[in-house]
Amino acid sequence: MTLREIPLLNLELFGKTLKLENDGAGTQCLYWADELVSKVDLCGITVSEIVHRFRLQQPDNSVEISLNLQAKDQTVAYQLWVDQHQQEIGEFQLAASTHLAKDKSRHSFMGLAALVFKLFKSAKVIKVVLAGASVAGYAWLFTVEFALVIVACLVVHEYGHVRAMQYFGIKTKGIYLIPFVGGLAVSDDKINTRWQDVGISIMGPCFGLFMSLACLIIYSVTDIELFAGAAVLSALLNLFNLLPILPLDGGHVLKSISFSMRSWVGLSVCMAGIGLGLLLAYIFGLALLVFFLFVGAIEVIFEWRQRHFSHLIPLDHYGQIFSTVWYFLVAAGHIAVIISFADSENPILSLPMKILGS
Repeated sequence: MTLREIPLLNLELFGKTLKLENDGAGTQCLYWADELVSKVDLCGITVSEIVHRFRLQQPDNSVEISLNLQAKDQTVAYQLWVDQHQQEIGEFQLAASTHLAKDKSRHSFMGLAALVFKLFKSAKVIKVVLAGASVAGYAWLFTVEFALVIVACLVVHEYGHVRAMQYFGIKTKGIYLIPFVGGLAVSDDKINTRWQDVGISIMGPCFGLFMSLACLIIYSVTDIELFAGAAVLSALLNLFNLLPILPLDGGHVLKSISFSMRSWVGLSVCMAGIGLGLLLAYIFGLALLVFFLFVGAIEVIFEWRQRHFSHLIPLDHYGQIFSTVWYFLVAAGHIAVIISFADSENPILSLPMKILGS
């Protein structure tokens, strides 16, 4: 029996069988019933991910299908997406003769760091410890009330990312607060489209804007300055996150839009954002930002080098325009909150406006 007769994977799709097979000559083929819809030449591939992407003409419309494969030791994890919605996930055994190579270069310092972080975040108690450390750290620098406001802003922001991940059917592992750095929403799956990257990235600042507006309303009713401080601080933190610098949220939005145009455009625009970040770090003396910029530069270079094997479905022209407008509207909302306290006699409330004007 030949490899052509042994399907690697059988899935049901629109009443027909979607079959993944290896033809024995270094080519992986995907069939919908008996129709060849996608094939990938595996010879010379050094990445751990393979993507089969094609369009199916249905009676009423045309749908885009994506089958993502990722090698994991002796198994292959797969995700089936229909029009950017996850349809099915699972694993199958990797045949001995099936070629799905792993990129050895990825097992570098970054890969080791990712493994250590996965082990680190596996214990739920770590979340409580980090949250407590964050509150204690900010309370040591400021006050307990101000520390609670900062943590609340971070949690609401990260919850926006988590809700977006859940909307796209991406498994999450929760929110982690990192003392003196910020927060992190951790996912268990990879994104499949540039639109998902935009949506997940920008929903953090969106939820932050909702929090600022809610605090403004409460402040207008109660006249308690703590809520005014929460509104302004939330706006400032989220506006900083919207800077077009990787790995900040604004940098991810910029990357998804620019890499959906041309790979060289994406590289040029993202590197320009990193240059802007270095300038800001120099002007304001933000040493920690330099570290983030270094990590962001590695991400941009890696994505550009793997551009021919990227499994991310790019934004169409409409998606690029919509994402850009959405980005500027959210940023404008945070700026409006900050400007509303520009004439405040409280130095804390007027500080964000002074930072913007400097």
